[in-house]
Amino acid sequence: MCRMATIDIVTANLANPAHQRAVVTMLDAYSADPMGAQQPLSEDTRANLIDGLRRHPTTLIFLAMQSDQPSGIAVCFRGFSTFAAKPLLNVHDFYVDTKLRGRGIGRLLLDAVERNARNTGCCKLTLEVQENNRHARSMYAKFGFAQVVYPADAHGGGSLFMSKRLS
Repeated sequence: MCRMATIDIVTANLANPAHQRAVVTMLDAYSADPMGAQQPLSEDTRANLIDGLRRHPTTLIFLAMQSDQPSGIAVCFRGFSTFAAKPLLNVHDFYVDTKLRGRGIGRLLLDAVERNARNTGCCKLTLEVQENNRHARSMYAKFGFAQVVYPADAHGGGSLFMSKRLS
């Protein structure tokens, strides 16, 4: 009988060198993934990532750790809902090691994210996911995420996440 080692979900301490390495390792793997950028992080990004995350005032990162090895990550940023007049928590990056998927690590990370959001008075969790990422969309749906359709505009369809690159 093969048993998976215990997975611990920790809030990353970006002053801790081991957590710094884990964050860069997980985000580099996510960037190289087909659902990421399909290429590893650039050397410039790797060199500046931790300092940038440390300087950003709303950064909140959860690491899934198996022994001392990272197995997943949820990079979140706090925001604010003006319609609810309460904070929100956005899951900006979410990744589980490809060799460990299907073992509940994603659910453990999402549970930690939700627990933190509830404990800090957030009114909602938000995220974006690629339309063709059926596995992630299924997991998010099972967790209670849905495409947004506001009651005031039920005929207008769901909200779409949009962006404009500035550099």
